[in-house]
Amino acid sequence: MSLSHQDILRIARLARIRVTEAEAAQTGEQLNGIFRLIEQMQAVDTRGVTPMAHAQEVYQRLREDVVTETDRRAAFQAIAPQTEAGLYLVPKVIE
Repeated sequence: MSLSHQDILRIARLARIRVTEAEAAQTGEQLNGIFRLIEQMQAVDTRGVTPMAHAQEVYQRLREDVVTETDRRAAFQAIAPQTEAGLYLVPKVIE
């Protein structure tokens, strides 16, 4: 797949992006380079290759699911202007 110069100009017009002829030509070359790279990658035979989540073997470090912070809600709500039933009351912003 490749894009013509007219394709680039049309896409720019649809995206409401003003491009010069030189910018359209440069963008076309860059996009077509990306498409060539994608075609090369798709041409590789990957049958028999096990899909991987990462390119390298990376493991998630796990830790115990333990609460390490203390409950300070009462201290924070003590300095709040208004609270009710453990919630902060704020003025209505949108009618």
